Amino acid sequence: MPNNMNSPDQSEAIERLRAARGFLFDLDGTLVLGDKHNKGLKVLPGVLELLQLLKERRIPFAALTNGTVRTPAAYETKLSAAGIDIPASNIMTPSSVAAQYFASLGMKKILVLGVEGVWRPFQDAGLEVMLPSDGVADPETADAVFVGWYRQIHMDEVETACNAVWAGAGLFAASLVPFFATQHGRALGSSRVICAMITSLTDMHPTVLGKPSVEALKNAGRILGLETSEIAVVGDDPHLEIPMAHAGGALAIGVQTGIASQEDFESLPPAERPHLTVNGVADLYELYAQ
Repeated sequence: MPNNMNSPDQSEAIERLRAARGFLFDLDGTLVLGDKHNKGLKVLPGVLELLQLLKERRIPFAALTNGTVRTPAAYETKLSAAGIDIPASNIMTPSSVAAQYFASLGMKKILVLGVEGVWRPFQDAGLEVMLPSDGVADPETADAVFVGWYRQIHMDEVETACNAVWAGAGLFAASLVPFFATQHGRALGSSRVICAMITSLTDMHPTVLGKPSVEALKNAGRILGLETSEIAVVGDDPHLEIPMAHAGGALAIGVQTGIASQEDFESLPPAERPHLTVNGVADLYELYAQ
């Protein structure tokens, strides 16, 4: 349960929780825990109960993951097998956010470093996908370079990406987090590693389009049909979901079932801490159900 429940700030946060018109959930470390090989999923306590209660109350919800190994449709299938019912239309990845972002700016040719889960949303959105792994003949014509989860990276692909950036393409990343939560502890965030190589050569720093980008939260608002200030954002990372929620005026809720502890959240400057911190979604359900 949250600390200092009787404090004015906690009481106000609980009131905002119960008045929220929509919810945005992180996946890994919040609703589920996967493994380092992105195969199995373990549903965390209280998740099924909270999602069922939201359905009964007709409160819309969506999921936003920084993972790009799967498409939203593939995440829907994987979550469904674990007992979590969220349609693909309400599941966002950095690639699905980026696809809309690039289209809105008139960017058409995207050089992508990543597996199918990274590039498929661009193709589905009608953008031209350029894959260095296929041997891109003209990387200089790319409008943007997008880096997703990709452990199979080859030096030739890094060179192709650098050539595109040197020719004027923008550099974008799914995420720059060093780690993400799994059942077996933390795993490296490969997009950060790849971007570090490109930046070291080009001096171009990437723009993040996954969390904690406010663009990702705005995308969630459009899906839910809500203003970002009407949404409760639930996540386990003090440097992802929490600052994103603050930037969009949403309710920031931290859970301790992923990479962060209560001490990690409390170590943030006061203005950057979650409005509400709970042990996990099970405690959040208890607070919300009252």
